Amino acid sequence: MALPVLIISVVLFFLLFFGIGFLLNMLFRSSWVMVIIFPLVTIFIVNGEKMIEYFRAPGRVFSTLGTKFSNLAVADITILSSGLAGAILAGVVIKILRKQGYQMF
Repeated sequence: MALPVLIISVVLFFLLFFGIGFLLNMLFRSSWVMVIIFPLVTIFIVNGEKMIEYFRAPGRVFSTLGTKFSNLAVADITILSSGLAGAILAGVVIKILRKQGYQMF
């Protein structure tokens, strides 16, 4: 993966998961909603299987998932980690805003 693509992807995933996490935290009034949902999103991004396949053939799907996670490149891990960092930062920002007295958050 080219360096400019990696940099843009890292920033994009960070902002995407920060924004989604911020909105979900505002709606559900829970600071860590996206951090809890993030592993599920990551599984669907990496594996690409349909949701029903996790119930129809769990052995095959989870073994495929393990193989795909172990074959991730460093760039992919960096991009997904930036998404997790964005989700965590969204929770921290919501907590700070609530502590400062913002009732909407």
